[in-house]
Formats: sequence, structure tokens, C-alpha cells
Amino acid sequence: MKVHSGWLPAAILGFGLILLSGGVREQVSMPLVAPLDTSVPTEVLGYTATDVEISEEEQRVAGMTNFVLRLYSPPGEVDGSMAEAFSIYVGYYDRQSQGKTIHSPRNCLPGGGWEPLTSSRERIPTPTGQIPVNRYLIGNGQAQALVLYWYQGRGRTEANEYLVKWHLLQDQALHGRSDEALVRVIVPVTTTEEDAYAKAVSVAGQLVQSVDRAIPS
Repeated sequence: MKVHSGWLPAAILGFGLILLSGGVREQVSMPLVAPLDTSVPTEVLGYTATDVEISEEEQRVAGMTNFVLRLYSPPGEVDGSMAEAFSIYVGYYDRQSQGKTIHSPRNCLPGGGWEPLTSSRERIPTPTGQIPVNRYLIGNGQAQALVLYWYQGRGRTEANEYLVKWHLLQDQALHGRSDEALVRVIVPVTTTEEDAYAKAVSVAGQLVQSVDRAIPS
């Protein structure tokens, strides 16, 4: 179904009113079909992963049910200290509700001295076909990094956050489901932005399939 973004906010509001009036199926929690920590590879493009911890308080605020946050270091490095190391984050929500919803990276990217410089929406190739992603270039002084992120779940991969909300409300009302994963790749810019983008696209192509193996269809 094609949805035109011009009237999406009003449509989302209308669907929200339907939910509030009780026109919604009973909500269900959808557990992972495979563990994230084994589905997401520990080696990508020859880079080796180190798991990064997230505090219990940060997990509580973010509200995810399961997550993987890994730093991938070049050959010969295992602690992520090299400037070329990139990161992967997958946060899975088995059910979204008030106070427990995916927080858009668009609102979280500014912080710690990092600021968005440019942004766009792209379509990138993967082994199972093209997918839409959000692309950001962020900067902190002289340092820059390339960010890709998207939403994956309930048989869809989406980047447009209005469409994400639309499909969430639709699936809650019709199927009682709100499970979804936020997937993010951050690659430092060590040569050119396009080189970092090409690496991020290669990582994302592998990651889409890994996440698909872990989340319910």
C-alpha cells in the first residue's frame, strides 16, 4: 500500500484515535526466534567484535527487550582502540507501549560533542534486495563519522519515520503486534565520506540478513 507523506501525520492521528477508542486487537509480545548475540556475527569484513555494555539505567530508559552493541576492530586489534573501528547496534522490542517505544536516533545523534552535519535517505543493496536507510554525517571537532540506521520487523524494513509510525499503529490495530528492531551502523570517516559510506553499506548488507534470522517474521 502506498502512503503519501503529505497526509501521513493526520492519518497517524486518526489511527491513534481509533486505538484510544478501543478499536484494537489484544497486544502480544513477540520473542526473538534466535538470540541476537549469536545471530549478529562477531566478525564482519575481517573486523573482530568486542561487546559493549549498556548500564541497567540506560537499558531501562531505552526500553529495549534485547540488544547487541559491538565495536569492530581491524585485524590485529581486539579492543576497538583503532580509529578505523566501527560499531553495530541492534535494539529489539518484543512489544511497544507508552513509555516503551523505540527512540529515534535522529533525536539522539546530537550529544557528547557530536552534531549532525548532513542527512539524507538512501536505498542500499543487500543480498535480499534494496532497503531504505537513513544516512547521517556527524562531526565532533575534526572527527567525522557516517551513520546508517533503519527499522526492521513484522516483515518490513523501513527508514521513513512517519511510515514506521503508520505501520506500527496499523499492525497494533489489525494484528496486535508492535515488535520491531532499530538497527544502526556507525563508521568513522578516516579518508573520505564516500569511503565510509561504502563500508557502512557493506556492513549493513550483512546485518539485515543477520537481524532477519533473529526476529519474528
